[in-house]
Amino acid sequence: MNLYGLEYPALALALGFLIGIERGWTNRDAPDGSRVAGIRTYALLGLSGALAGELAARVHVAAGILLFAASATLVLIGYRRSLVPGASVSATGAIVMLLTLCIGMLATSGEPILASTAAAVITLLLSLRTRLHGWISRLTEAELHAIARFALISLAILPLLPDRAMGPLDAWNPRHLWTMVVIVSGLSFAAYFLTRWLGAARGIIATAAAGAMISSTAVTAALSTRLRDGSGESAPLIAGIAAASAVMFLRVLVMTALLAPFALSSLIIIIGGPTLISLLCMAWFLRRAIKSAAPDAEIPVRNPLDVRPALVLVTLVMLASLVARFVLDRFGDAGLATVLALTGMLDVDSAIITMSGLPTGTLEPWLAGLILSLPVLLNTLLKAVLAISVAGWKTGWKAALPLVLSALGALGALPYLLLS
Repeated sequence: MNLYGLEYPALALALGFLIGIERGWTNRDAPDGSRVAGIRTYALLGLSGALAGELAARVHVAAGILLFAASATLVLIGYRRSLVPGASVSATGAIVMLLTLCIGMLATSGEPILASTAAAVITLLLSLRTRLHGWISRLTEAELHAIARFALISLAILPLLPDRAMGPLDAWNPRHLWTMVVIVSGLSFAAYFLTRWLGAARGIIATAAAGAMISSTAVTAALSTRLRDGSGESAPLIAGIAAASAVMFLRVLVMTALLAPFALSSLIIIIGGPTLISLLCMAWFLRRAIKSAAPDAEIPVRNPLDVRPALVLVTLVMLASLVARFVLDRFGDAGLATVLALTGMLDVDSAIITMSGLPTGTLEPWLAGLILSLPVLLNTLLKAVLAISVAGWKTGWKAALPLVLSALGALGALPYLLLS
């Protein structure tokens, strides 16, 4: 449908109108004459940016720049005149008006999707003003420092690390190793704030289930830290570890079905029972957590971002990777099961991906499922050791119990698979 080139200026007008609705609602109680801009002004700013973009493209670049600069100057003049001596100063309105101008120009400069996304994000951020201010007012100094440290390890250190194989036998990739530090620390961070927001049991289960889609080992390390610190009841933390283990089993089955379906039937026989055991343990400890939960309990003050469990996990990864590379170099394909077990012990997905890349008919289906079950079981036992190592024996054995029971359940299924 030919709209004579008016669709993008119309989009810019609509996006400005969208932002203006939020600004108008926020300032609805402001005294008459105290507002620099209202709904119509924001809509016109979006249209002005669009016209500046059209002028630059169709007439001359200087004409577009002139219109944009004139509109921006009027915005700044209006903001300057709105400042009342002694009143609180906020530059949000002026910044949003300038951004609305830019969004209008983007809409007519070949970036309508970027313009729409920016307008939606700006409107969302503006609408969250009260909630964000309330959240910031409740931040403690320790939490603020934790945010800064997490930004340092994820945004500053991680991008600077080399992304290539290094070390003995080229077994270590610094960026991949540090990524695990970021994941474990981030999960610990998320668990802390979700617990404050949703309550102990629901917050921990939500974090564990979501985090296990990335790394159940990282979830175990993060929640074991909470057990060691004694920050809150142990039952929801143990339930979270069991939930992460159950999600890991389910994720392995789904990935095997998608990437290596020939191994699925035998793998279900081995880890179907452990999946059920993990879910039952989660339900048991979650029930205990709900029964013993205090409705108004506060979360004890602790370090929201402790990198020690992450560093312990990375050390184990480095050792396992080195051993796996040695076995592969020393024994070649004959050591396939050993290599898959060792590399998959910390990253089960890598074992499945390696299995899917084998030529058709390399392994019998029952043997393929058996080989894939080895890294799953070793990973489960590793998490049990990790829970005890990080949390200490006094409470760590309770967290390790669902993991050990799951591994025993898998071992119990092996005779049936071998005899069938």
